Amino acid sequence: METGNYTIVTEFIILGLTKDPTVGAILFVMFLAIYVVTLMGNISIIILIRSSPQLHTPMYLFLCHLAFVDIGYSSSVTPVMLMGFLREETALPVMGCVAQLCSVVTFGTAECFLLAVMAYDRYVAICSPLLYSTQMSPRICMILVGICYLGGCVNAWTYTGCLLRLSFCGPNVVNHFFCDYSPLLKLSCSYDFVSDITPAISSASIIVVTVFVIAVSYVYILITILRMKSTEGRHKAFSTCSSHLTAVTLFYGTLTFIYVMPKSSYSSDQNKVVSVFYTVVIPMLNPLIYSLRNKEVKEALKHLMARTHWRLE
Repeated sequence: METGNYTIVTEFIILGLTKDPTVGAILFVMFLAIYVVTLMGNISIIILIRSSPQLHTPMYLFLCHLAFVDIGYSSSVTPVMLMGFLREETALPVMGCVAQLCSVVTFGTAECFLLAVMAYDRYVAICSPLLYSTQMSPRICMILVGICYLGGCVNAWTYTGCLLRLSFCGPNVVNHFFCDYSPLLKLSCSYDFVSDITPAISSASIIVVTVFVIAVSYVYILITILRMKSTEGRHKAFSTCSSHLTAVTLFYGTLTFIYVMPKSSYSSDQNKVVSVFYTVVIPMLNPLIYSLRNKEVKEALKHLMARTHWRLE
């Protein structure tokens, strides 16, 4: 459909990570393995938590939802990326691109909020243990989980709403492996200051608020731990926070690179590499971090395997 000298874009071509067939075949096998491990690891975490009464606590409720969010986050990106390794070019209709962006932002934002809620949960558990059962009651936990998903939906609505305001009538090749907002904005032929600045303000606000909650929570946790007289108590408190701190460092470290550092300080290829890390690799690492460094999860897994073995006999 022609409009003057321009053609209205009906689909976007996803450039992907590489055009080299040999490199593409290697990357396909590697990322397919990562995706399978991601699905198996996070589904296993969800099944383990739901089937183990000793893990029916707020901390593991949030971990269960984090595993679900990681599945959605990875599944929003990886299948399209894998198709790019098998085809010369991957084409997505405009609304398919919008849907992918909406899904990525929803799950990515929900993960930010969940990590902040998990930090607050650790703060209450360590700093106010006598009030834990009331301050983290099932009703409050479900409200917090609902806020996480609501925040993800609102931020996604901000991105998709701004994207739908734009017109695309020129180049349609997205220099990325999924429909991220910045590469799509560069292709627009109708620059809109509101569409440029609003998503940035929304994301920056969420990152600042969630990082503030995490930082304040851990400052109070650190003060409480340093006041403990028992070495065993300190070690136990640190061990309950180490997995979460590792996950927070990995996730927010990559987000800082993408959304905080000046765009001129890194190339598109570096942007792709970092994006692969936080959209594909981190969802695989989270279940490993929380299972390999958590005694309660290990014990619950042993009990579940023992019960399964007994039933089979």
